[in-house]
Amino acid sequence: MLSSAFRAPAKDIELSTPPPDSISALAFSPTADILAVASWDNNVRLYDVNSQGQSQGKAMYSHQAPVLDLAWSKDGQFLFSAGCDNTAQMYNIQTQQQQQVAQHDAPIKCIEYAEVPGSGPVLITAGWDKKLKYWNLTSPSPIATLDLTDRAYSMDVALTLLVIATGDRQIHVVNLSNPTTIFKSIESPLKWQTRVVKCFPTGDAYAIGSVEGRVAIQYPGGDEKKNYSFKCHRYDIPTGTMPGTPAVSGSQHVFAINTITFHKTQYTFCTGGSDGSLTFWDGVARTKLKTFSCKELSNGDTDARPPQFGTPIVASSFNHTHEILAYALSYDWSKGHGGVPPQGSNINKVMLHPVKPEEVNKKPPKR
Repeated sequence: MLSSAFRAPAKDIELSTPPPDSISALAFSPTADILAVASWDNNVRLYDVNSQGQSQGKAMYSHQAPVLDLAWSKDGQFLFSAGCDNTAQMYNIQTQQQQQVAQHDAPIKCIEYAEVPGSGPVLITAGWDKKLKYWNLTSPSPIATLDLTDRAYSMDVALTLLVIATGDRQIHVVNLSNPTTIFKSIESPLKWQTRVVKCFPTGDAYAIGSVEGRVAIQYPGGDEKKNYSFKCHRYDIPTGTMPGTPAVSGSQHVFAINTITFHKTQYTFCTGGSDGSLTFWDGVARTKLKTFSCKELSNGDTDARPPQFGTPIVASSFNHTHEILAYALSYDWSKGHGGVPPQGSNINKVMLHPVKPEEVNKKPPKR
């Protein structure tokens, strides 16, 4: 198990035997250093990670189609997975048994396990059938169903705040104290497709990432003055630096924000993008804490001409002590069929980044 002895070399460490197909989700156990990895190869893999950042395969189980999302129970005893076989599976870490615990009429894109006031722990699924469903794990039927305006793209929960982003750029907010009604629906403040939504651990705000290299912070409680958005994962193209550069100054390469991950005690967060870089932010202080360029991650070189952008970062997760950030590299289809890696080249990797306090500690309040 990991301890404060985790002081890995400066370079991030590669996870052993990653999936052979694209990675869709990463999730560290909330109680142990077990990393779950979901893939388009229909499998969920679990890895043990030790204090040197070394890893080894622990277990694997399968869906009948690609796996799209993961969630752990609070005690770390159960792992839940959602997939394109229209089911959610529950995997018992001790017995290594799996069972189906949810069903939709289309692929299940998002899954969360949360405490619902008055109902206890509940499994929440959202799918491409435009449905949000609550499950108690003992009945084959959902205990409640909510209609969504479009297919679910991303979902997250913190305390009683549940946020669902749908394909029509709507953001739906549910207060789990009243789980069967949508508290508030807004059009995303970002102009283009939503890639990810994540709740602040404090349960009073959420972050949205879109394909246009922009993140929005929203406070659904009504204090709209606190809402803001900012640009990131973008690169200026200096005019005349190479053939084909625009004659107009101010042109930029713009990349999708694929993943946002929050530090559970500092409330800071990390973004990963299609450019292959990571950036840590303090969302409350509106401050950038630290950027790891694709060059620093040995994943491309934006200083080269033409720039060499890395393999997209598609998922990320802090371990339970926040000493490691795992991030996944896979093709995200941001460049369509033309960007597909050559056959036989496995670009899918999971990297383990040793987290330093200055990367994640929130800024002290100004006096």
